[in-house]
Amino acid sequence: MIHEIASFPVKTGQLNAFARAFAAVAHLLSRAKGYQGHSLMQGIEEPSHFTLIVRWELLEDHTPGFEASEDHRVFMLGLQEHLAAEPAVYHVRSAGAEQDAGILPA
Repeated sequence: MIHEIASFPVKTGQLNAFARAFAAVAHLLSRAKGYQGHSLMQGIEEPSHFTLIVRWELLEDHTPGFEASEDHRVFMLGLQEHLAAEPAVYHVRSAGAEQDAGILPA
């Protein structure tokens, strides 16, 4: 399993509007190939910073999969007006003991 971590900087005064917009487009994630769930969290020290964690079966399910899709375009269009800047996105995988053989060297 792969985790996509997306950081969304939201415009001041747009926090509730962003949360509503996300709720309106979240279904587009759930119908993507390889989608296994997601969590949207709001920062405590920085309430205008939202973090989305999406669980994907494979990296390819997110990129190029979902990112290249019309659903992704509509998903981002629904959030765009509330963002202060482009979201930062990266991917992680488990590094626990069960994955020791798969840890990549630095």
